[in-house]
Amino acid sequence: MDKETYEKQKAFAGEKIPSMHRRMVGHDYQERQMYMITMVTEGRRPLLGQVVGRSDAPPDTPDAPRTEPTELGRCVEQCWHEIALRHSQIEVLAFQLMPDHFHGILFVKERIDKPLGKVLLGFKQGCNKAFRALVPSVAVLQQQTGQAKADRKHGLLFELSYNDKLLLREGQLKRWNDYLRDNPRRLLMKREHPDLFRVQRGLTIGNMSFSAIGNRFLLQRPVLLQVQCSRRLTEAEIQERVAYFTTAAARGAVLVSPSISPGEKAVMRAAFEWGFPLIYLQENGFTDLAKPGGLRMEACARGQLLILAPWEHHNERTTISRNQCLSLNDMARTLCSVCCCTTATNQTTTNEGGV
Repeated sequence: MDKETYEKQKAFAGEKIPSMHRRMVGHDYQERQMYMITMVTEGRRPLLGQVVGRSDAPPDTPDAPRTEPTELGRCVEQCWHEIALRHSQIEVLAFQLMPDHFHGILFVKERIDKPLGKVLLGFKQGCNKAFRALVPSVAVLQQQTGQAKADRKHGLLFELSYNDKLLLREGQLKRWNDYLRDNPRRLLMKREHPDLFRVQRGLTIGNMSFSAIGNRFLLQRPVLLQVQCSRRLTEAEIQERVAYFTTAAARGAVLVSPSISPGEKAVMRAAFEWGFPLIYLQENGFTDLAKPGGLRMEACARGQLLILAPWEHHNERTTISRNQCLSLNDMARTLCSVCCCTTATNQTTTNEGGV
């Protein structure tokens, strides 16, 4: 949908429903572009394979994390690579199969004669054909129970629609490829540390409520220290703050911050690299299947990190407002005060009970 049509119809669309399947408004899906595509099986059924190995095993070893595909999974991968055979303007750059979803990267090298969505619809039809042939009991059951009817809510093998990301920045393609290759290992890490990677809703601290991922026991540490730095700090002053806070962290303090200003980012980055325990507050909430990105995943598995989100998840890429910045810093301050008081009270009670 072009931008003009979208703006005209927006007033009549009703309340915006959160969705991971929304297309980019104003983008021409026939033009030259790179995409990362994600499709999920209907009902999250693990029909495509199983992840095996150990998360700590080096690459190219027998226990290295990997997906062992089912016959259906192999057919899905074959159908994906056939996209380039059916459409010469499209190059398949990558594919990563997981038990209940896959990620793939496509490069539309020159203008195609139909929108990308139509190309992917043909891919899905090929996958559905294999689904009916290889797993007829499940495919037929879905059709009989109405899950696969054209009710705009359900698909057959895959959910209706798909998620796409557009390549817009330098270095993004490398991050996509790294993410795809690392997917099996990340899933094994979640399985090995389920409590650290499960999204907890309604975590109440004082009069505040958060969604959380990570090591919630960090809230019980004796010293929680807020990191808040003015944007007006010079580089030399920022380095002084880094030295002060990392020294405190080395002595046992847990650093707490939304990491917004350059000084806060410098402090939290340095403490993260040293392996000190950290609590981050972030503006965007979590989906049910959310997991930390990049090195934060490793930090969560080590118990080094807790991420708190006071608000609901949204898909839009937005700039954090000044009021949100102030609110997050107020929450960090309150968090340190409430948790430290609670810890001190608990220690006093324990000591009195032992007298």
